[in-house]
Amino acid sequence: MEACVDVGLTKMRVAFQGEPGAFSEAAAVQLLGSEITTVPRPTFDAVFRAIADGAADALLVPVENSLAGSVVRVYDLMLENALTITAETILPIELHLIAQPGASLENISTVSSHPMALAQCERFFSAHPLYKRVPAEDTAGSVREVLARGDKTSAAIAGRRAAEHYRGVILAEHIQDNTENFTRFVLLRPAAEAANAVVASDARKMSIAMRIAHRPGALLASLEPFARHNINLRKIESRPIHGQPWVYQFVLEIEADQPERLDDALGEVRKATNDLRVLGLYAAAKVAAAAPVEKK
Repeated sequence: MEACVDVGLTKMRVAFQGEPGAFSEAAAVQLLGSEITTVPRPTFDAVFRAIADGAADALLVPVENSLAGSVVRVYDLMLENALTITAETILPIELHLIAQPGASLENISTVSSHPMALAQCERFFSAHPLYKRVPAEDTAGSVREVLARGDKTSAAIAGRRAAEHYRGVILAEHIQDNTENFTRFVLLRPAAEAANAVVASDARKMSIAMRIAHRPGALLASLEPFARHNINLRKIESRPIHGQPWVYQFVLEIEADQPERLDDALGEVRKATNDLRVLGLYAAAKVAAAAPVEKK
């Protein structure tokens, strides 16, 4: 389990998008431990309402997949809400074929899952050309539906946590095409609570959002201080500003070997931007080793 400094409540309620058994739930447990209470919500918008609704104390949301790229809806919601990133974790996405107890590979005729999960298992489907793919809203939800029907000719693709939660059996393990499939998640807390939390000693990574003037060289002027202070720019994402067509704000992830470098650079960046907001200071997550893909 990765260390997080602001998790004093052993029964912290953490909202995530998806159904019980989802990868997001697995990521929350990986980051915070099994003592938390996970709160499933159907959509990202519902997740970001969970704290205000009194249903959760924190949110755990995906921001980036190593194959599919950024989760842009999450970025937009982070910019719209007064929440702070306090930690991050990276989860290997390992896909398994899950079915009813007593089912066999030979009897399966339909396989359901989220379209992205189906697309990431092309080699498996090539080896089983008679399997019909059935798109579903959610990986864990597809397992729940398959198990609820009691049909031994149907299977679903999801993570091991979904198989365990719904008491399905794994007929084929690690059927994803690419072993380098990881999703990065961030933990979000209310800004006021995060401000009173103790910052981890290894917190060297920062997410910021900035708006710059609409003129030549404005972006360069806002980025140059990071290079001068030896700060690594790990990611930059542009998002449209609602109500201002063709005007954008930028979300940056930066990292420094010394925290004071971040403060010095931000002081200069503020002078080159119209608005700058710190979204969070936290420890960079380590990438866990993925299991080898089973050849089919």
